[in-house]
Amino acid sequence: MLAGLDSGALPPALSAAHELVVAGIALRRLRTDTARTALVRAERAAHEAGIAALTAEVECAARVLIAPAARLIAHGEARSLLLEEVEALLASKALVVDACRHRVRDGHGEVSLARRPVLFALARLLGEAWPDDVPRAMLIERAFRTKFADASHRVRLRVEIGRLRSALDGLATVSATTRGFVLAPQGAREVVVLARPIEEKHATVLALLADGEPWSSAALALALGVSQRTVQRALDALAASGKVQSFGRGRARRWITPPVPGFTTTLLLPAPLPGH
Repeated sequence: MLAGLDSGALPPALSAAHELVVAGIALRRLRTDTARTALVRAERAAHEAGIAALTAEVECAARVLIAPAARLIAHGEARSLLLEEVEALLASKALVVDACRHRVRDGHGEVSLARRPVLFALARLLGEAWPDDVPRAMLIERAFRTKFADASHRVRLRVEIGRLRSALDGLATVSATTRGFVLAPQGAREVVVLARPIEEKHATVLALLADGEPWSSAALALALGVSQRTVQRALDALAASGKVQSFGRGRARRWITPPVPGFTTTLLLPAPLPGH
């Protein structure tokens, strides 16, 4: 619809709004060059319109391109990435363990683990340690959240590793070592982890909300395999910090990501541009 619209025939204020929409779609698709060009046109149209609030909105949207969008964790080190660097990373030949959306992907395909938090926890631990292995005790402690491992935990670890192997089939292999397990990419040159600019305690809940669709607390609990009360506590904490919001009441209550982001990770966790 936007492609068929002649923005040149619009008044300056509407032209600026049009370019903001174009930029928003481009950003969510990680097309930063397209977004940057649209924002330049939006800024020009906003100045021509002489509307201070519209100019401020365009400037706010443009800051998305220069704000930290994610962190890259590789070989034991972490550094911040701009959105254009995230775009380049996802287009590279690396195997990316995406901790923003809880998925694993390379240049040929991707697997979502958003509804399988234990498998993603294992994948992330293996990804952060690559090319080294991870001890079994650490995998059990971090993935199962327990410091007291027994025989049942070791059996469960073997089962979950088997499930992870099946899930990552075609992307990577998981092999046993003397002390634990190691991840090896199949078609990629290296393994990296893409994490949020700031780690979030309730990242698994946010990962499910990343699809931009409204979720009920019951559906979130079912997908995560935890109690609804646990999910509700997480949602209340996220709502208090402005990271999620709800609409509706009772059983019709649904949760979504907020329209005003704190980081450019809105592009990784889709939300409307400010003011729209």
